[in-house]
Amino acid sequence: MKKIGILLVDADPSAPLGAIVGKTLASSFDLYMHRWKGDSDRAERRANDILDLIRKFTPSVTFLVLPSTQLTSTCQSVFRSLAEGGIDTPTIVVTEETRPERLFSLLEWGAVDFVTPPIRATDVLPRVWRLVGHTTGEDKLTRDLKVTMGLREIVGRCPAFVQEIDKLPVIARCDVNVLITGETGTGKELCARAIHYLSPRRRKIFMPVNCGAIPTELIENELFGHERGAFTGAVTSHAGLVQEADGGTLCLDEIDSLPLGAQVKLLRFLEDKEYRRLGSARPRKADVRVLAATNVDLAAQVGMGRFRQDLYYRLNIIPLALPPLRERREDIPLLARTFLTRYARKFGKKVTAFSPDAMKRLVLYDWPGNVRELEHVVERAAVLSEKSTLETADLPILQTGAPIGEEPFQEAKAKVIARFEEDYIKRLLEAHDGNITHAARAAQKNRRAFWELMRKHRIKIRSARLREA
Repeated sequence: MKKIGILLVDADPSAPLGAIVGKTLASSFDLYMHRWKGDSDRAERRANDILDLIRKFTPSVTFLVLPSTQLTSTCQSVFRSLAEGGIDTPTIVVTEETRPERLFSLLEWGAVDFVTPPIRATDVLPRVWRLVGHTTGEDKLTRDLKVTMGLREIVGRCPAFVQEIDKLPVIARCDVNVLITGETGTGKELCARAIHYLSPRRRKIFMPVNCGAIPTELIENELFGHERGAFTGAVTSHAGLVQEADGGTLCLDEIDSLPLGAQVKLLRFLEDKEYRRLGSARPRKADVRVLAATNVDLAAQVGMGRFRQDLYYRLNIIPLALPPLRERREDIPLLARTFLTRYARKFGKKVTAFSPDAMKRLVLYDWPGNVRELEHVVERAAVLSEKSTLETADLPILQTGAPIGEEPFQEAKAKVIARFEEDYIKRLLEAHDGNITHAARAAQKNRRAFWELMRKHRIKIRSARLREA
């Protein structure tokens, strides 16, 4: 099998970084190595040299080794030349620089990643494999499924995030329960969907269910169904979601909102794969894999008596914890560019980039709504933009509130969350012509919870065409 070609350009041959990275890469890839000698070449000349080398060797990935004194001048020239030359070869910068603000600048300028000492094979090789679409120990079907059915939507390079995402193919092959935890908007359902489509159940149904959006008195009926005559108004039998998901995967989001009665029935089903419809004594069987998700500390809920301990242990056979976006800031430039490209293409816009100041503010913002909030902000900016570059003024959410560091954390966080909730609810109501029921369903909230949020933010339906269902 032909090896993957890697170009290594060493602009700091007096330091050992280039040699260490080169030795690591040469063990697994076809390596083309170029060293710059002396310091007389201007940044523009070096940028043109890299352009020529990439065109000559057509590598899958380029590594650029730079001393910290040349990061700004060389990187800006290199990535500008690559963009102007229509070259989209992913470039990873290797440097001894450790200051976060300077490393984030590399991502803003166009690098897909950076590597800093100590250099280890376990840090370098997985970066290349992820970029070129190869992973160790996976068959072709699994790689194809990653591209077509799930993981292509999961973007990130933060070690804590990648560590969890790299587990998905292994988790998918083990037909056991999984508990996915993380704040709202971190991608819990996306990971659940990827687990399903990478699993042997991929040809059967994937059924996401938001437990918090179903009224408490109806949750057992929705999950397990009922027989005709089970209660007033039950004129026909109802199958229930468990039966509908037979052979496939049932994803129970906001599992913490399950009432205790439903928790007992779910536990029995997880233990025996048996359940009973309401109004029936006959046990039924269903072959369903259950993936549960929550944005609260479920162990704490157990301690407070709000969640059954035995059910918690049964669900938590394999835990998957997704970090919030504020803990993976290095992923924000990549995510923002991904969303911008997607929505510019979708809406036929010419916008292709963020200004350096806009990107800096995106990285520094705390994103209480996580990846989902970032996506909505970029989508809105792309829709409204008539320029090729988004400026800070095009991202209103980044201009409100006190500068970071001038408010206590909890106070600043509460204000940001309140702004996000108010804007989100208003946009949902507008999108659904003021229909509260439809807006609540789109938010995956039950109607009462959605109404409480409206009251909290004093949102009233004023327009005659905005109506309550």
